[in-house]
Amino acid sequence: MRFDIFTLFPEMFRGPLSESILARAQAQGLIEVALHNPRDMTTDRHHIVDDYPYGGGAGMVMKPEPLFAAVEAVYQGGPIILMSAQGRRFTQAVARELATEPRLTLLCGHYEGVDERVIEHLVTDEISLGDFVLTGGELAAMVIVDAVSRLLPGVLAPGSTTEESHTAGLLEYPQYTRPVEFRGWRVPDILLSGHHAAIARWRRKESLRRTRARRPDLLAQLDLSKEDEKLLVEIEAEDKKL
Repeated sequence: MRFDIFTLFPEMFRGPLSESILARAQAQGLIEVALHNPRDMTTDRHHIVDDYPYGGGAGMVMKPEPLFAAVEAVYQGGPIILMSAQGRRFTQAVARELATEPRLTLLCGHYEGVDERVIEHLVTDEISLGDFVLTGGELAAMVIVDAVSRLLPGVLAPGSTTEESHTAGLLEYPQYTRPVEFRGWRVPDILLSGHHAAIARWRRKESLRRTRARRPDLLAQLDLSKEDEKLLVEIEAEDKKL
């Protein structure tokens, strides 16, 4: 997959893209990330990319000409996504959707945003990380690159994403590793038993427990099996004993 990222601050991406899993994915040719600065497409002496908003108001607005020129110079298909606080919320489901595309174009807004004509006539999608405002779209673009890349074949070890939080609608169960006991806190005995069916049941139960406590909104959206309903009854009974 190729990511074309349009940003006034390409240096912000150097660290995240040159470390850990994303660096390995690029080295293996699994992803390609190209950074483009719209300022390079300006034709005036001062390389101006923003201007005052018509009608007055605080802040500056990114001009349409540099953005259109920069995207049109390299665009070869796929979604053109603006990082925007007004966009649809980014979720694991959206990450899976985007991971099916061979190419993504990400536009990083800045200042007070972009000229509306960019949204109306260039952008095909707007995505927000949540109900808050960032100083620019760069951090949001980094999150999308990371979340989408890890879903691509070969980027992570096989099976790494099958049981994690939000993949099946539930939060992930607790994880433990060595030592068996640390400061008096033991790993649950069931995980040491070697009984795979019992471990699977424990993990499902703990996923339900954690989701019920932390994200009941997710639980309300699930089509629960009879076994899940039985586990939830057990969880409720256990909670009443505490």
